[in-house]
This record gives sequence, C-alpha cells and structure tokens, in this order.
Amino acid sequence: APAPAPAPAPAPKPTPAPAPAPPVKAGAAQTAIAWARTQIGKPYGWGATGPDAYDCSGLTMRAYQQAGISLPRTSRAQYNVGTRIPLSQVQAGDLVFWSNNGGAGGIYHVAIYSGGGMRVQAPYSGAAVQEVPMFYTNIMPFAVRL
Repeated sequence: APAPAPAPAPAPKPTPAPAPAPPVKAGAAQTAIAWARTQIGKPYGWGATGPDAYDCSGLTMRAYQQAGISLPRTSRAQYNVGTRIPLSQVQAGDLVFWSNNGGAGGIYHVAIYSGGGMRVQAPYSGAAVQEVPMFYTNIMPFAVRL
C-alpha cells in the first residue's frame, strides 16, 4: 500500500512587531536621579565622592553606582562613556556637560538632567548639592545616556 501523503506544514504565524525600545536603562536613570536628590543640601567639596560632600563628577559617579552602573571619576572621562545624544533629545537621567572651549578637552562640569528642564548637581565651592533649572551657557551640544 502506498504511504499516506504527509500533512502540509502549518503556515508560520506572523511574528508580532516588537514593542518600541524603552529609554536606555530607564530604571537606572530614575534610581540615579532619586538617589542624587537625597544628597541635596550636602556641601560641595573639590574631589569629594561622598558621603558627606561631593564635587560634580563625584555626585554623578555615586548616583549611578546606586543604579549598578560604574562611571569613571572625572567629568571629562564621564563624557566618553555611554551614548552621546543631541542635547535636543535629552531625557531624565542623561548626563549633561559644560565646557570652557566647546570641546571635550574643556569640560569642567557635569550634572544629571532630572527632567522638566531641571538638573541635579554639585555646583561649586561654597554651595550645596541642588536641583536647579538648566543653564545653557557653555553647555556641550551632546548629553550622555548610560
């Protein structure tokens, strides 16, 4: 007797379209912002990395450490990690930088963009960690997304 014909293979189901990608490590960004806000009021200290005082890059380094992301110590080095994002596309949690010559070599300050036109930063000697409106003079045209 002839062998029965094999059943036709079922048609493959269409692959559903992937969901849009969330912002890069959104949970980490929110963790870093929330932790940085708990440091508001602590004094600025040149070279300080906490827990009692911070300089700008010490604050950003420790904030992202709380979210499980390791950052280098200085603002210039932090500019060279993650993904550079045009400032026009900045999102909460991105690092924003200021330069005295418009280039990476002149970077002198970093802050965490906290959303709504605000930033959390350790500003300068004599001041405390604060959340304040963005300041665009000398700002670099790219933020860094981690």
